[in-house]
Amino acid sequence: MVQEKILKCFDYETYHEGENKVLKVSLEKCTFPPSIEYSGVCMSKVIDALIANSGITIIILTQLREYEYDFAQTSILNEIAAVYKKLNRDERQAHSRIVTDPQHERYIRGSYAQFQRLISKQLKEDPLSAFVELKRLERREKAKLDALIDERHSQSQQIFLQIMQEAIAIIEHTTLIRTLMPHTHEYDLGTRQIYQNVLNPTTKPDFMYTKVITEFPEGNFEESYNFMSGEDTIQVNIFSFNDEIKVMYHITPPEFRFTEEEYGLLDNAKRILAEHKPTREEFVDPERMREVFLNIGRDLLKDLVQHNNSMVTDSKVDQLAHALLRYTVGFGLIELLLADPKVQDVNINSPNGELPIFIVHQDYGDCYTNVYPTHAEVESWATKLRLISGRPLDEANPILDTELKVVGFSSRVSTITAPLSPTGLAFSFRRHRDFPWTFPLYSQSKIRYMDSMAAGLLSFVIDNNAAILVAGTRSSGKTSLLGSFLTEIMRKTRIITIEDTFELPQESMRKLGYNIESLKVASALSSPGSEVDPSIGIRSTLRMGDSAIFVGEVRSKEAIALFEAMRVGAAANVVAGTIHADSPYGVYDRVVNDIGVPKTSFKAIDIIVTTNPVISGLKKYKRILRITEVRKEWDEDPLKEGAFVDLMVYNPKTDKLEITDELKNGNSVILKRMAGKVKEFAGDWSAVWDNIELRAKCKQAIVDIAEEEKNDSILEADFVTRANDVFHIISDRVKDAVGTLDSHRIFFEYNDWIRKEVKKRKIE
Repeated sequence: MVQEKILKCFDYETYHEGENKVLKVSLEKCTFPPSIEYSGVCMSKVIDALIANSGITIIILTQLREYEYDFAQTSILNEIAAVYKKLNRDERQAHSRIVTDPQHERYIRGSYAQFQRLISKQLKEDPLSAFVELKRLERREKAKLDALIDERHSQSQQIFLQIMQEAIAIIEHTTLIRTLMPHTHEYDLGTRQIYQNVLNPTTKPDFMYTKVITEFPEGNFEESYNFMSGEDTIQVNIFSFNDEIKVMYHITPPEFRFTEEEYGLLDNAKRILAEHKPTREEFVDPERMREVFLNIGRDLLKDLVQHNNSMVTDSKVDQLAHALLRYTVGFGLIELLLADPKVQDVNINSPNGELPIFIVHQDYGDCYTNVYPTHAEVESWATKLRLISGRPLDEANPILDTELKVVGFSSRVSTITAPLSPTGLAFSFRRHRDFPWTFPLYSQSKIRYMDSMAAGLLSFVIDNNAAILVAGTRSSGKTSLLGSFLTEIMRKTRIITIEDTFELPQESMRKLGYNIESLKVASALSSPGSEVDPSIGIRSTLRMGDSAIFVGEVRSKEAIALFEAMRVGAAANVVAGTIHADSPYGVYDRVVNDIGVPKTSFKAIDIIVTTNPVISGLKKYKRILRITEVRKEWDEDPLKEGAFVDLMVYNPKTDKLEITDELKNGNSVILKRMAGKVKEFAGDWSAVWDNIELRAKCKQAIVDIAEEEKNDSILEADFVTRANDVFHIISDRVKDAVGTLDSHRIFFEYNDWIRKEVKKRKIE
């Protein structure tokens, strides 16, 4: 093992980090505090270092924690260093002109010595105090000049005053003094609290790369809540501002509540673990790898506790081990942000270190955080994502799409780098819900993404093997809605999902007992490699037996294969996918004109569900805007020839999906075609409509009892999928008993089962 270099007090190094030149100073062996604002000795030494090293843009002081002064604060200190350098150079010239002249030296010796002390020593340690004392000295020397009679003494005094006034003018025009002057009414000479108005470093433990602003902003407190990440409790505070639209998401990591002794243990443990260089094989199963490193870290910390005779409890060791895991093989504070169930997206922009992490919050929309990732941190994330995905990320391949799975959450990750992102790495983490979305979840009053009638209609078309495309803009909830379709498919049906980055809840569905196979294909944005082309992946599903086919996102030429699957599979089972478009005609335009799918193939689509965010003031709400059927009797333009017929349309005034006259009056060609293949519905629109309403009542019954019991777990996939199974079993039993699908009897038995099941859950 290479022995570490033992640093002395105020040993420093300079290095480049992105566009910044960093001055990093070690204060581990120093007796003064690591604070420029509170320590005159520290400020003086930093000014000396800035004089010796030009172009510094960031200052980092280390003493167990790291204290970082950003570009704006460093610029203020650079200006003081430049003024100090200039004044002391000019002072030496003035000294040779005045003090060496016996005629002047005899008169101003005492005052000039005080002036020298202020600009050569005190200016570095306490610029404001030096400025105030210089102003006082100036007043005294002016008063002395006015009282002088001796002409030679007066001449000496005038030269001295001129030199001093020039120095005062230079100091007075610095940013530091101009900023602090409005606060001098509360200033006592020699105290340093006033420097907090301009010098306020971000603080982080030494083992972390990410910078965190721990102080609360001066804004309006909106909300505070806690969430759990493993054994750790994380606090979040939300702030708004009177003069800004932006909202701040302030997170307090558990690491900031550790003691100095615990910081030391973590720092030593991280230093030991850092000697291990992970290989590609270790990242093949990230969950297993994290479990191994967690156990290694826990054992290592216990050994260090025993070696140091530390009074650290086992529960605290577990907490330290999880923190160690996050900052070694994990993704640091990104893991804590994504562990918050209210966080939907996490975005890291370039250049790194200068911008905070941005999030999309469930209740507050777009927010900025108090977390600033450094260049070293994001580089480590990029390396880990390369290893986890097995995909390249470099100048030849500047785009990387993959998924990140950690105990407690999973997410899709999109990464870009130079030359696509000239200023460095940028990331977008899309958090997946812990459990699949369901129609009852979407229908509850606090979400209202759809209503129970829309849920009933979609349930009917899914059960009757429709070819469905979910269309919408970015972040409109397309993939989540597609995932909820999975919970409406009977568990006896085989499901095949095709994605370039896993987003559909296939793991959860597998645990719920679904017969599901997940195919992973090459990203449409990546260069050709060993991964299978999406179109080949889709075509392969046609040879894998009777299956429901779900395509994560239609982006490019694979659409041709998807429509082929729709044409072949429509009679056998449901085929569904998502696409970026804002209307049914937008889907047609994208698919036919942009991607090149033949017009006749487009007719394979039965239903288009359009979903988009709805804006209300400063907030956005995700809503299904329309459910549209695609009729087949058209030749050139489906819009002009009436191929797009809305079955339900969103009304922004009532904030509801409303049934159209076409659906009310039974003028749905697609639904009638589906009904024609079912004995109980063939030629009987009232039976079709009755079944859609029955399904809607069943979905609403789950929502109602969940609200009655104040138990949202009833809306989750494990209960809903069982309820769907029971719905089909009861329907089949009633049909056999009475010869028809008696909706009243089916609903009575279904509702009775739900209430008994909920009571049973309460007892358990």
